[in-house]
Amino acid sequence: MNMARAGRFLEWDGCFNARDLGGLGEVVPGAAVRADQLDRLTGRGWTTLVAHGVRTVVDLRNDEEVEVDRAPRPDVLTTVRTPLDGLEHRDFRDEWWGTPGFATPAYFQPFLERFPDRVAAVARAIADAPPGGVAFHCGLGRDRTGIIALVLLRLAGASPREIATDHGLSESRVRDRYAAQGRPYDGAEIETYVAGLGTTVHALARRTAEGLDARAYLLDAGLDADTVDGLAGRLRGVGTVAG
Repeated sequence: MNMARAGRFLEWDGCFNARDLGGLGEVVPGAAVRADQLDRLTGRGWTTLVAHGVRTVVDLRNDEEVEVDRAPRPDVLTTVRTPLDGLEHRDFRDEWWGTPGFATPAYFQPFLERFPDRVAAVARAIADAPPGGVAFHCGLGRDRTGIIALVLLRLAGASPREIATDHGLSESRVRDRYAAQGRPYDGAEIETYVAGLGTTVHALARRTAEGLDARAYLLDAGLDADTVDGLAGRLRGVGTVAG
């Protein structure tokens, strides 16, 4: 397996924020990758993704966010679209979307409580994927991807500290992406928001992870025990990771 890396990050040409969850908790390398916008990958980027063992892409974005692939997506890949946002729920959208809090783990717990069915749909898509690694992504690879990573990592036995530290790794890569695109980044606004809560981004992520029993959550969300256990086994490399 080609593990082209820069520290925890995977160097997939066209992506800024892709990293393998292997080594966190009991997740095996190659089982699950969190990433930003994969339709920006170059041909070389897709080749590296496939060489890493990925065979399924789970896209968490809304319909209007999806772009035409920059380079042809390899036929060996299965792409599953499971939009995570509940945009039709106006009350939740008005409270969170477009606010600095939406770019922090402050909204993770409210989201998990409000949209267990959507989280369960993503978990099912990953559990039911054909053999091989799964890459799940949103736009920046930080927020929606962060929610799913949190659930998967807790299911695989990762500690709250590991999860919070992993979440924090996105910050520099998101800044790099904005800079490369010549776009202003709302970092100061986010820092002011979190400071106003009297906490830190790390503490917010850690607190949410501490309060999550992922197996019980997914069962309550409607997944059967076989699917949840199959997902946990997949993350641990039980018969699902391509060589």
